[in-house]
Amino acid sequence: MDEALRVAVDQDLCTGDGLCVQYAPDVFEFDIDGLAYVKDSTGELQMAPGKRVDVPTHLRLDVIDAARDCPGECIHVTRASDDVPVAGPLAESDPAAA
Repeated sequence: MDEALRVAVDQDLCTGDGLCVQYAPDVFEFDIDGLAYVKDSTGELQMAPGKRVDVPTHLRLDVIDAARDCPGECIHVTRASDDVPVAGPLAESDPAAA
């Protein structure tokens, strides 16, 4: 997959398990509330509900794996060009197969 991706975390579904932070600590981080949030390219935590950030090219597979393995099914990865889900609960197919 060579397309630009964006990612968001739905904190209402986040279980605080931490797999996402383990997979891609440059993209995901816990806040004081124990929930995961996305970070922008400067490393700033994005606290607004539904806030999406660009996925760095070198972390695409890690972010997709985080979405696939998230027990809360709260990570949404979409193509930047058209917002089609590629990983997470709304994705129709396995992104690794694409």
